[in-house]
Amino acid sequence: MAHTGSATVTRIVELELVRLRTPARRGSGAAGSVLVRVADSEGVSGWGELPRATRSQWEALSDAYAPALLRHSWSRPTEACEAWADLPWDPAAAAALDCACWDLWSRRRGMPLAHALGGRRTALTAGVTLPRQRTVESLVTEVNRQVGAGFRRVRLEIGPGWDTDAVRAVQTSFPFLVLQVDAGGRYSGSPAHLEALRALDSLGLLAVEDPFPPDDLGAYARLAAELRTPVALGRPLESVEDLAEAIRLEAGGAVNVDVSRLGGLTPARRAVDRAVDAGWQVWCGSSAATGVGRAATVALASLSGASLPVEVPGAGNRGSDLAVPPVRAHDGVVPVPLAENGLGHGVDRTALAGHTAQALLVDSSGSRELRSGRKHR
Repeated sequence: MAHTGSATVTRIVELELVRLRTPARRGSGAAGSVLVRVADSEGVSGWGELPRATRSQWEALSDAYAPALLRHSWSRPTEACEAWADLPWDPAAAAALDCACWDLWSRRRGMPLAHALGGRRTALTAGVTLPRQRTVESLVTEVNRQVGAGFRRVRLEIGPGWDTDAVRAVQTSFPFLVLQVDAGGRYSGSPAHLEALRALDSLGLLAVEDPFPPDDLGAYARLAAELRTPVALGRPLESVEDLAEAIRLEAGGAVNVDVSRLGGLTPARRAVDRAVDAGWQVWCGSSAATGVGRAATVALASLSGASLPVEVPGAGNRGSDLAVPPVRAHDGVVPVPLAENGLGHGVDRTALAGHTAQALLVDSSGSRELRSGRKHR
């Protein structure tokens, strides 16, 4: 960093991209996540994550976004996004670099990332998402495991043929559990689908998320006008402008703010403020596959406006958490790390080496070093 009067100018001099191996259980069509590390001239680093990166996203990050950031100087992390303003928009690639810059900046300033963002909460209620199970009985068994681990809100993935009966079965066994559903855009405007969504309205759910495909905000608005249960939006929102349009159309009453989907902590923080100003409820979800991305989500969720439970991995989740300490809920509560600067979590370099498929190191001189990860025995 160079000091210019009262302003501190940051210049990234080294940028490392680490593509992670794809877990075998996710299938051959899945993609590995990419971790991003940025470093300044004084050796301070910050980390970000691009979840489940496609080949085109890896190329965009390595060939366009990373070089653009290395050529760019900024005083506050809110200005880092100017580096890729003229590039084809990829919110997940932008988010990885944006989060890394926020992490570096808050470490340099000697403050937790949560405080740098304006958060004041010290602990967060945790929520967990459960995918569709083989049977209703197995769903109730899985919910029981999560409730036993302390989770106070459960989000059920639903779809046509797997909705009201599944919700009622869980409510019968756990009448005091807070439930919401994520439809994943699986419903249409057909009479049968609309009737199923209307039936959910009588079940006292926290929210019905993403009932329709992302490009049909009109359908969201019509359903929101009909239901008492808040309609929540997640997948339709790839920018703060998308959220503003949804608010204008009265297309919902709640929002899932996902850092990777919106393009980073900078726009995600604006989205939280915008939603709260409109009277919408907010929770912070996460598409992150490792603790690096989840740590950024926890920092964002410390904002007072993000009042609904934050999304974290549930009990029994065996995914690799490369953050130290791991980003997890304890008895249904996620602590906001305030005793450490930045994300409040380090990266386990030894574990990372074992999960690396490919790594690229780029510096401000244009030098590029590509390395392959070590093979598993």
